[in-house]
Amino acid sequence: MQSPAMKESGADRVFTVVNYAMLSVFLIVVLYPLIYVVSASFSSSSAVLSGKVWLWPVEPTLEGYRAVFKNTMVAKGFMNTLFYTLAGTVINLILSIMAAYPLSRKDFRGRSVFMLLFVFTMLFNGGLIPTYLLVKDLGMMDTIWSMLIPGALSVWNVIIMRTYFQTTIPQELLEASQLDGCTDFRFLWRIVLPLSGPILAVIALFYAVGHWNQYFNAMIYLKSADLYPLQLVLRDILVQNEVNIEMLGDAKTAAARQGLRELLKYSLIVVTSVPLLIVYPFLQKFFVKGVMIGSLKG
Repeated sequence: MQSPAMKESGADRVFTVVNYAMLSVFLIVVLYPLIYVVSASFSSSSAVLSGKVWLWPVEPTLEGYRAVFKNTMVAKGFMNTLFYTLAGTVINLILSIMAAYPLSRKDFRGRSVFMLLFVFTMLFNGGLIPTYLLVKDLGMMDTIWSMLIPGALSVWNVIIMRTYFQTTIPQELLEASQLDGCTDFRFLWRIVLPLSGPILAVIALFYAVGHWNQYFNAMIYLKSADLYPLQLVLRDILVQNEVNIEMLGDAKTAAARQGLRELLKYSLIVVTSVPLLIVYPFLQKFFVKGVMIGSLKG
């Protein structure tokens, strides 16, 4: 902290002004698109098409949201995505902990070999077609497991979690627990996990965001509309409202459909983003402590 006796030099004042100016510009660049999307989603389709929307909603209406939620598949897709996110995140965390904790133990023989095999998968993989054939041969096509199993483990998250365990859990704590007759599983459950709240929260959020935004696996592996996640349902809604060539003879209908399609784009962005925006503030406080310790130390 600067002492009251110290006077700020001219160069320092210039730096402060330039710094605040640049940060303000960056803030506007990042914040304005978000404000525009929300404002456009609450504006009329004619205002969006004519470019009247700049900052605040013009001719406020819920037309876009009514068109989204009028589709009965939206609620089904939301519940499917919620299930995929919750169940998938639980599976991801369990597998990540089971992989990261043994790799963090110095007394685990062959951990370097296993770590090399894990890292190898980050650089080389079978590709889309072999993965598809594997999922098909395992009988997971058009099932919920095709949304949960293929991406059940992220090596990058395992490395972050392993490093966190290495730098946060003292070796002396393990030795003391072993002297008291504590088993490895009990040590993990009763000591390691309670002390690893920040990294678990961060990794859980990483996995949850991936599941919430997942649509590619659904396009490949799912055929039944009842299993579609929200992203795929909303995509179908948007596609169904595209202007068809057969409708170009009716200019009024074509214009209305085009306006609704433009309005739907912004409404769909808000619908899919709000749940994560609600959850994020509760986990934000863990980011610096969790990610920085898990990625920079060791």
